[in-house]
Amino acid sequence: MTQDRGPAARIARLPKAALSAAHPTRAQRAWLARGLARPGGKLPLFDRDGQRISQRTVRACLEHGWAEPSCTNPTKTDWGVCRLTRAGRRALAPGALHG
Repeated sequence: MTQDRGPAARIARLPKAALSAAHPTRAQRAWLARGLARPGGKLPLFDRDGQRISQRTVRACLEHGWAEPSCTNPTKTDWGVCRLTRAGRRALAPGALHG
């Protein structure tokens, strides 16, 4: 029997989604935009108020290919660290439609 290591393990098993014609929501754009100024496009685990980023937001961005898992925290196995992808950068580009 395999052991589930939390959301990070489940995120790592998601299939690579084909690029979608969908556009990020306001919450998704806010999270993805924070990766623009960080080394390697690393996306934060917490918002500016110190609250965890919604797993719903993270999962939607992963499924659309705007973010990808980058590593896991060995001491916090349920915290999946993600980074911005090229598709995510395109979705944030000026002139890109958004919801």
